[in-house]
Order: sequence, then C-alpha cells, then structure tokens
Amino acid sequence: MSQLEPTIDLPLAAPPRPARRGRLRLPGWVLLLLHNRKSCIGLAIVGFVILIAIIAPWISVEHPNDFDLFAAHQAPSWNHLFGTTDQGSDIFSQVVMGARRSLLLGALAGALATTLAAIIGITAAYVGGLFDDVANLLINVFLVIPAIPLLVVMSAYLADRSMGTMAFVIALVLWAFEARILRGQALTLKNRDFIIAAKASGESTRRVVFGELMPNMISRIAAAFVLVFYIALLTDAGLEFLGLGDMTKTSWGVTLYWAQVNSTVLQGEWWPFFFPGAALAFTVLGLVLLLAGIDEVSNPRLRTERRQRRRLKALFVPARTPRLGASE
Repeated sequence: MSQLEPTIDLPLAAPPRPARRGRLRLPGWVLLLLHNRKSCIGLAIVGFVILIAIIAPWISVEHPNDFDLFAAHQAPSWNHLFGTTDQGSDIFSQVVMGARRSLLLGALAGALATTLAAIIGITAAYVGGLFDDVANLLINVFLVIPAIPLLVVMSAYLADRSMGTMAFVIALVLWAFEARILRGQALTLKNRDFIIAAKASGESTRRVVFGELMPNMISRIAAAFVLVFYIALLTDAGLEFLGLGDMTKTSWGVTLYWAQVNSTVLQGEWWPFFFPGAALAFTVLGLVLLLAGIDEVSNPRLRTERRQRRRLKALFVPARTPRLGASE
C-alpha cells in the first residue's frame, strides 16, 4: 500500500493593485488647514468675496459710474439694494465692481512683498557674512521708517497711480517685517541635517535656498502672503480715501473717498459709507481667520494648547443627567 506524500497548501499571492493614476495628493499642511475651523470659515468668506468679484458684471444693476439725478439720494430698497449716491450712481454696482480692483491690487502687492521678503530674508540667513549684514541693515531701515507717512509722501509725487504702480509701492514698504520673520525661521533651519547634507553634497546656494529651505517654510510663506494681503487692502483703501489713488477707477477706497467728499454723513445718508466699509471689513475678517488657521497649523504648540483647552473644558463641563421618564 503506497503512502501518499503530504501536500503543503501555499497561500496564493495577492494580485498587485493597479496603480492609481492622476490622483492628486495634497500636502500635509493643506489637509490640516482644511480640518481647521478658523481657516475653513476664512476660506469660505474669501472665496465668497472672490466669487462676487468674478460674477460682478452679471449681477451689477448698471455701470458704477453712471449718473442719474432722478435716482439720487435714495436709501437702500429693492430697486437699489445698497442705495444711490448724491449723483444717482448705484452703490451696489460700485461695491461688487470695486471688489475686482481692490482684491487684485491687494493680491498683487502681497505676492510682490512676499516674494521679495522670502528671497532676501532666506538667502541672507543661509549665506550669512556681509550679505546678511547688508540685508539686515536694509530691513531695519524699512522697519524704522513709518509706513503710512512714507506711502503718503510717495503717492503724492507719483505721476502714474495705476494698479501696478500702487501695488509695487505698497509692496516696497511692507516687505521688511516679513523678511525679518522669514530670516529668523531660516536661521533655525540652516543647521538641520538635510541642509548640511545638501551643502556637503556640493549643491549650489540657489539650489539649497529654493529647493530645500523654501519648501520647508511654505506654510510660513503662505501666512506672510495672507498677512500682507489684508494689510495691503487696508493701506490701499486708506490711500484712496485720502485721494492718493486713481480716482477714475472703481474700488472700495474710491467709493469711500467720494462719500467723504460729498459729505453724505452730514446729509443723513449712511449707506455710501457703510456698504463699501462693510465689504472691506468682511474681506479682512476672512483673511484674518485664514491667517489664524495657518498659524495653528504651522505651529504645533498652538495645536497642543487647543487640545489641552478642549480636555480642560471636558473635565469642568458637567455631564448631562438623563431626564426622568426617559426610555433606557
């Protein structure tokens, strides 16, 4: 009688999973930002304002600079949601169309200032030596000079006050304080292992600065852009309110300027001031909340403090007692 040889059942290998193509992977700090309550509210507010600016030509009642003396001095109504000026211009059209110029100018100034601050601050921290001393001296000079008086003087002597010129002037004044912050953070990163390894492998200064340092500071650079963005919005509106902008264009600051020139408050008309100012404040609120969310994401200490506050709140808040007669 022949003996049967024992058989061994080997587990079958699982077929390889097909590679997913075209899958978008967001950076970790972006995912944290989308899970942060403050940043989500801020993104919603800023996105709403940007959407209004995009569809402004289709929702505006009329051209913002059209005059209609028969419709002058009208309070907010269904025909004119935000009322009219003393010359009959529709304020709702001025606000939604003015959002385009105000947002573009603020974003352009923020991008220019952040780029200049990142290049000068991070390069100075990495290179050191004479270049760092000169950059630090330049930063200190711009920090000492008061920003608003300098902008007033520069704007008064400008022959061209177009969007690009005003954005460049505002960025030239606002880049220094962010350059100081980025330089300080770059000083803490320049002695990390990955920077030392890149330097030892013979990488150029440009490769280390733009390929190693800046990608690891992207959250701080994003926070710098948001900060300069809303400061540029307020600064540009203030300059236009003083009559130092392009008065032929439509923006929130220009609308406030004409309301001030025509003394609408003295005539009992509050709406030419209120609605452009409310649009500006609403946008700045969204940017401030977005900046607070970025700070919490980029600073682990803030996230730890928030968790500790939640735990303390859970300890001190009494538990709910079941009501009498409630079914188990």
